Amino acid sequence: MKKIMLLAAILIAVGTSAQVSKVTIQASGLTCSLCSNAINKALKSVEYIDKVYADIKNSSFDLSFKPGSQVDFDQLKKKVEGAGFFVAKFTVYMNFDKVTLEDDAHIVINQVTYHFLNIKDRNVSGEHSFQVLDKGYVSAKAFKKNAIYTKMDCYKTGVAGTCCTKSGVKEGNRIYHVMLL
Repeated sequence: MKKIMLLAAILIAVGTSAQVSKVTIQASGLTCSLCSNAINKALKSVEYIDKVYADIKNSSFDLSFKPGSQVDFDQLKKKVEGAGFFVAKFTVYMNFDKVTLEDDAHIVINQVTYHFLNIKDRNVSGEHSFQVLDKGYVSAKAFKKNAIYTKMDCYKTGVAGTCCTKSGVKEGNRIYHVMLL
């Protein structure tokens, strides 16, 4: 039975397709346009970013990517932190192609594992946005508040543990905990 479940999870993961079209990062700690410029320069140094649009009024940055790019959310977060600031909100816009989402479940999309929280089970196609809820992507207060949506340990660490291997995710893999907007 375990082998059948694992095979089913692998087949679902292989057949799942989506592409990140845009990311909006809201930074905290900005006080002037020089702060915004530091983040802007740091983000523009990422090879797969096509354009960065800075919205100084809202302390946010809209990022578009070169076609076919594999986007690394942790790298983007580290660029903001490397410029001396923190991520207050991290929103991802993704084009889905017939993807089945389930509440409090893991899904692999383009070799990235997502754990969707507080959603209704459904099939999605077209562009949808979601917020990354992991530690460092939201405030400490929001991180603690969102913990009610799962009992799995991976939420605390951002890394697959034994709770995740039941759904075919390899122990130690990075998991992004997300909520549809």
